[in-house]
Amino acid sequence: MHVHDVRNAFQAARSSGLRAKEAAEHIGLSEGEAINAHRGSHEAPMQAVALRPDWLALLQSLEACGPLMALTRNETVVHEKTGVYRKVSASGPVGLALGEDIDLRLFFNQWHAGFAVAEALKSQPGMGIPSLQFFDRHGLAVHKIFVREQTDLATWQRVIAAHSDDAREIEFLPRGAASTPVPPPLVDAHAFGAAWSAMTDTHQFFPLLKQFGLERQQSFRLVEGRYTHRVEKAAVREMLLEAAFDGTPIMVFVGSPGCIQIHTGPVKRVEPMDIHGKTWLNVLDPGFNLHLREDLIEDAWVVEKPTSDGVVTSVEAFDARGELMAMFFGARKPGQSELQAWRHIVAHLQTSGTAHSPVVA
Repeated sequence: MHVHDVRNAFQAARSSGLRAKEAAEHIGLSEGEAINAHRGSHEAPMQAVALRPDWLALLQSLEACGPLMALTRNETVVHEKTGVYRKVSASGPVGLALGEDIDLRLFFNQWHAGFAVAEALKSQPGMGIPSLQFFDRHGLAVHKIFVREQTDLATWQRVIAAHSDDAREIEFLPRGAASTPVPPPLVDAHAFGAAWSAMTDTHQFFPLLKQFGLERQQSFRLVEGRYTHRVEKAAVREMLLEAAFDGTPIMVFVGSPGCIQIHTGPVKRVEPMDIHGKTWLNVLDPGFNLHLREDLIEDAWVVEKPTSDGVVTSVEAFDARGELMAMFFGARKPGQSELQAWRHIVAHLQTSGTAHSPVVA
């Protein structure tokens, strides 16, 4: 499809009410491919400029812009957090942003292309919503950054000018077919349980999975009834509502292939919504929005990990493909014990749901 046709088809899809990702998929493209077609001189409502792939320096330069909105999403959840990009650093391909509000884990080896984007709105003729949008090699968004009313726009424009490279050639690869589920490996359940028991830090969990060749839910089944407990699909809604009612601060983790975005603090306005046959579980707070497709939750777990600070408990939701949608913890810092209020919430989830028999893989 010629770029002129891509722009026209994309605009028609957007005008029908589709979000950018949905509009791109509607015309048979990835979102990255659709945005890449909007570079150069043209009259389409969306304008895009390619960025130099020095991602760390770019993110570090954003602190001077003041408040921005960070957006990270996967197929079923959108996580939006407003704040300042502070304390951005990296060790090799792994980066961190450790600001008071913008808290990110960055995997730069997944960042293939970035664009400065402005798209006019029908509600604001002639206006655009400036953003920076980053994509993996398949054109899947890994992270997006949007200006807010308090953003210093002059500094924002200087950052874009300093990091633009619109002569850069960008190509995206087609996504492969969905992989068939891999049967669980033959694992010594006793040895795995002993290794789980020996954890002293939650960050040891990923090396543990790699050591035993397990994916996340496979590992949960091996220690089910001891360290992991299945709960009802409604547990995520119940947990958020109870945390909002009690004022219990929580942590909300949502990840894309290239970024994990974290909210730490209370949640207040929790609103489930049914829209066009889809059930969205929303948190609509100043500075933090969460949009989770509750109807796509296939499995929900309460997971306990031993640490040197005591047991750390999470609530984790998965879709039908086995993909992790979101993780929830009680707010805590290293060296602190888990909040008793959070443990009470989790205990309620386990007693209110239907009991499940442990499964040994």
